[in-house]
Amino acid sequence: MKGLAGKQMRGIPTGARLVCIDNTGAKIIQIITVPKYHGTRRRYPSAGIGDLVIASVKKGTPEMRRQIVNAVIVRQRRPFRRSDGVMVQFDDNAVVITTETGETKGTDIKGPVAREAAERWPRIAATASMII
Repeated sequence: MKGLAGKQMRGIPTGARLVCIDNTGAKIIQIITVPKYHGTRRRYPSAGIGDLVIASVKKGTPEMRRQIVNAVIVRQRRPFRRSDGVMVQFDDNAVVITTETGETKGTDIKGPVAREAAERWPRIAATASMII
């Protein structure tokens, strides 16, 4: 099947609130910006699975709240197509808090992680309990 590469669907715009699925103390984060995003004029920067985003912690422990963190998107509700033709979608939008280089700050990841995010970020793949 030549010419059927999986196109990354960017289903999460700037300003979206996502669930944090690691044990860092953050519960809900809101996307501030997407670094290295080159879009179109007057279009909101958006992110998809495997993208690094800069976000603000909205709900969580008092130490984590109102902090600016780097996070990687590991699940999205918008369906996306894999290169083998399968359409994949999850029940929620979820992130894992990381450093700028991709090292996970937490030691545990709850729930499934998309294979695209695990292939791009090896530390997330090592920490994840379930990769789909």
